[in-house]
Amino acid sequence: MYRSDQVKKGIERAPHRSLFYAMGYTLDELEKPIIGVVNSGNEMIPGHIHLDIIVQSVKMGILEAGGTPMEFRVIGICDGIAMGHKGMKYSLASRELIADSIEAMVEAYQLDGMVLITNCDKIVPGMLMASARLNLPSIILSGGPMIAGKWKGRDVDLISVFEGIGQVKAGKMKPEELYELEKYACPGCGSCSGMFTANTMNCLSEALGLALPYNGTLPAAYDGMRKRLSKDAGKRIVQLVKDGIKSRDILTRTAFENAIAVDMALGGSTNTVLHLLAIAREAKVELPLDTFQKISERTPNICKLSPASSQHIQDLHEAGGIPGVMKELLEGNLIDPSALTVSGKTIGEIAQDAVIRDRNVIRPLEDPYAPDGGIAILYGNLAPEGAVVKKSAVSPKMLRHVGPARVFNSEEEAIEEIYAGKIRRKDVVVIRYEGPKGGPGMREMLGPTSALSGMGLDEDVALITDGRFSGGSRGAAIGHISPEAAEGGPIALIRDGDIIEIDIPNRKLNVKLDENELENRKREWIPKKREIEFNYLRRYSALVTSASYGAVLRDLYEDL
Repeated sequence: MYRSDQVKKGIERAPHRSLFYAMGYTLDELEKPIIGVVNSGNEMIPGHIHLDIIVQSVKMGILEAGGTPMEFRVIGICDGIAMGHKGMKYSLASRELIADSIEAMVEAYQLDGMVLITNCDKIVPGMLMASARLNLPSIILSGGPMIAGKWKGRDVDLISVFEGIGQVKAGKMKPEELYELEKYACPGCGSCSGMFTANTMNCLSEALGLALPYNGTLPAAYDGMRKRLSKDAGKRIVQLVKDGIKSRDILTRTAFENAIAVDMALGGSTNTVLHLLAIAREAKVELPLDTFQKISERTPNICKLSPASSQHIQDLHEAGGIPGVMKELLEGNLIDPSALTVSGKTIGEIAQDAVIRDRNVIRPLEDPYAPDGGIAILYGNLAPEGAVVKKSAVSPKMLRHVGPARVFNSEEEAIEEIYAGKIRRKDVVVIRYEGPKGGPGMREMLGPTSALSGMGLDEDVALITDGRFSGGSRGAAIGHISPEAAEGGPIALIRDGDIIEIDIPNRKLNVKLDENELENRKREWIPKKREIEFNYLRRYSALVTSASYGAVLRDLYEDL
């Protein structure tokens, strides 16, 4: 009757049952569907420090609905703590480890379904990838966003602290003020409070249909409400197993298009492009990069949250959450209401039931922040396979920019020059050899972008890279340039003083060099090799694909 019967049923499985008995399970419990409770809780990430409490509520829901919960853990890295040093090389790479480790546990035990309890950075997409790959009944459940801190009468968050460093370097803030700010910016558990990568992906889990309504916006601090949502997830997963509804029944091309539309409306993190491409690949859904651009062109940007404004996730929740955003998009026929969700309702039914309570947070389609989406895909002779920018967080005066290149072969080289005051207005900072293969690991560049913002240069200086940006980055920060420098992409050929042309409204990114000059430079190009200290990153660098494919690991049986 159940998939797990292969492990626990029949006379041949007497030794297996004996081992379950050793852990205290009863025969009655083994007769029920076994639900994997995948816990990424640890004591190293503020978004995960409280997940053991969430787990207990999920287990209660599973037991009440007639299932048997069995918990196991997966790793997790806090991007904020890994930021700005060699630890960031492991962040994106950990996404693949998370998906692989879940596969190993679920297949070894032949589990019937999963509740994937997550919250931050690469853990959310890693779990979504595992769900898509394994194609079992599964539900994504977040621990909820952190509430914003209060300091000197204004809302603050982690990005306020990063930008504070630049303000101190520029003499705009005293060091003792920064030390005070750091104590108030992150007031408690939860994923950092802006529309950064973790919260964007948790919100998109709802739009994809794999999470219950309000999963992405209900604050971690709303303890009772979070426990109730967690119990509901436990109950629903047992019903999904009984109904035979699997992840790929939900993760259709329509679901991905709905999620991209919500992403564009929110002005989410650029990292979502990487992650949605990777999840689609696991779900066996064709999702070319230019799909994002097509949906962006028709989807207005109706929300602006930190780092693009002073509003935070709790404000979005109180305004109506993701159901409210989808309600507005449904009014313009911008999402497909027929898509299934783990709640038992369609996307359309969830949207119709929603209430929009604050039009300053969720704007109407006829009065958006911008007529097109918050993320833009750029192409040109500098990015033949594409580049990504969070358009909603770019100053209007920087949407078009022409300036000389200042070229750096690492994040560290660039940030040293920025803090030393050696970057001039109009410059285009180029950081290369930080892509998936070249980094390796495609490090986030929150340090350089925050330094530019804190020093007051974000409206005069652009930054382009084959690496990526934190969801908290703002300014003309263009990442994911593909092909990357380590693969001989055009970004490897730029020299100091070359003129870079950025035209975000027309989706263009070019260097003012003719084709012959680029070809001559390519013939002279000598790849820059980085010493990679440990085996995992060596394997990752050897197998990882371009950002334009989601920076997934190359399948040994296909050619990407």
